[in-house]
Amino acid sequence: MIMEEWKEYKLGDVANVKGGKRLPKGINLTTIANTHPYIRVRDLGTKKILELDSSYEYVDDETQKSISKYIVNSGDIILSIVGTIGLVAVIGTTLDGANLTENCVKLINVNKIDKEYLYYYLSSDIGKSEIEKGTVGAVQAKLPIKNIQSINIKAPAIELQKRIASILKSLDDKIEVNRRINENLEQQAQALFKSWFVDYEPFKDQPFVESELGMIPQGWSIDNIYKYVDVIYGAPYKSSLFNEKKEGLPLIRIRDLKTNSPQVYTSETLPTTEYIEAGDIVAGMDAEFVPCVWLGERGVLNQRCCKFKAKDPSISNYYILFLLKPELEYVQSYKTGTTVSHLGKSDIDRFRFITPPIDVIIPFSRRVDALLKEKVAIAQESRCLAELRDTLLPRLMSGELKVNDVI
Repeated sequence: MIMEEWKEYKLGDVANVKGGKRLPKGINLTTIANTHPYIRVRDLGTKKILELDSSYEYVDDETQKSISKYIVNSGDIILSIVGTIGLVAVIGTTLDGANLTENCVKLINVNKIDKEYLYYYLSSDIGKSEIEKGTVGAVQAKLPIKNIQSINIKAPAIELQKRIASILKSLDDKIEVNRRINENLEQQAQALFKSWFVDYEPFKDQPFVESELGMIPQGWSIDNIYKYVDVIYGAPYKSSLFNEKKEGLPLIRIRDLKTNSPQVYTSETLPTTEYIEAGDIVAGMDAEFVPCVWLGERGVLNQRCCKFKAKDPSISNYYILFLLKPELEYVQSYKTGTTVSHLGKSDIDRFRFITPPIDVIIPFSRRVDALLKEKVAIAQESRCLAELRDTLLPRLMSGELKVNDVI
């Protein structure tokens, strides 16, 4: 049997396990971008490669001096060890030199085992089971470094490891290509929005009038969000009815907005149940308020999340997204502090927008809707690729499925 050719190692024998660093007492992170990003457990999601984006926070130069030996380098494998345990990722080039929370460890100086194989092993059900064995604590679960070092790693000969990792990596590479294409599609739509509704490029030859928000094209107005958009709030589903067996529909929570991959399901239906489809605009209402295009499967919206829906179906969700982004980012900036910040209906009620007539919004919407539909379709392809990868992963890692049966 193929398993007879496999060997078993301890993780501590094939890699050095190094902890991150807690921020000094009284030091807070800042949203002001600098050269010292701080990686937390919440920054790990479903992506294999972690790259710097707008969700990261930073430490200042003075704090950096005291924690600088706890940085990560491009290619390091990191593993979450407190709270949500067992999230695995690889540091990308844009996070080279970033700081690492004490709630994660980095695995460096990998030897005897192919690094790509090690990443996929720890991501597999087999690896997760090994991680779970080492988890301790009834109140707050944690994974001590000595238990990480004792994790069992099963692996075939190095060449077969590389072939297994190559199969899985080819799927992840395609998912990454799709992510970049989708990022570009959104950038195109945002550039068009800026041209029309910030710089007024198509309307430069029209008369402009004074408004409370500056000069605007004649015939435009200043309004609140409700002229063209309905704001719909999530419902309070009972956590006692949550399940991971995929019974019912996915429950979309704040934590899922970054990953588009809900982790729990519910069969509960409430009078205020709101369904979310791919392409809808949703935002969290605790800690992170950045609106996003939902790219996951159909689900129901949990409390402390909200959905922004056009009153007129001719209005593109991209128009709503780019209209809301600056306002929600502004609320995020002034509510950031030592305690969890909240977005309330009263905050949304105060939003004021420069509003064009509907016959201006509709032609814009036609142009960007094609980009949005393409983005949703590409995201669907990526979900299928991820499902294929996740199906192959445990079977390849256990030796149940031979590499030649896949290639």
